[in-house]
Amino acid sequence: MYYGIDIGSTYIKIIGMDKEKNILEKVVLSTLAGAQDTVSTYLQDKNVEGIIFTGYGRYMIDSFEKSKVVSEIQAHAKGITYFFDNVEVVIDIGGQDSKVILLGDNGSFIDFKMNDKCAAGTGKFLEIAASRLGYSLDDFGLNCQNPTKEVEINSMCAVFAESEVISLVAKKETPQNIGYGVHMSIGTRVANMAKSMARGRVTAFSGGAAQNPLLAKILSQELESDILVPQYPQFVGAIGACMLAVK
Repeated sequence: MYYGIDIGSTYIKIIGMDKEKNILEKVVLSTLAGAQDTVSTYLQDKNVEGIIFTGYGRYMIDSFEKSKVVSEIQAHAKGITYFFDNVEVVIDIGGQDSKVILLGDNGSFIDFKMNDKCAAGTGKFLEIAASRLGYSLDDFGLNCQNPTKEVEINSMCAVFAESEVISLVAKKETPQNIGYGVHMSIGTRVANMAKSMARGRVTAFSGGAAQNPLLAKILSQELESDILVPQYPQFVGAIGACMLAVK
């Protein structure tokens, strides 16, 4: 069995494939117990023919036998080809950063842009805002799709943006309206980063945030084009890593 393991800031995504690149294992584990111990426990007694680690925490793992490390850029570029054969650009909103990747042939990449300076345009801010407004992260986008008025979140820093959310709550603004403003803040910021690469190109949305239908809708509106979302967007990095392990 070959494994691709995406070590995120909150979750570990594990994909297991056979030599024909059929997905036989698909698992999400929490990083709270420590990535090294969690991965070691999962892989014990497994027949491991090759492993590639990727993700934010890929260097937190001591080397395993038959293991390598690749960047998230490389993993997402390769992983999206498992689902689509015509994608030219991948937008990945992760927990700690946002990335826009311009693809080459066969899952390679030509160029990329990354926002890793502040969490205001990332999944972490989405998670914080959902908690502040009393929503689960899974239902956040679904519950905020029909605001009664526009509420703007203007801060470029996640700390100040969170303060804006708290201030709006204190002013009795509805959670639905504030939530929509949060989604617009993240979506427009990422779309502005993506416009020069994504406009006029077939674009896919990967990462855990791609499970949020409102965020996908806003990106599509801002980029003035359809956005493809794969079946398992949160596993794209792990799938790409696993495909590279199989070769």
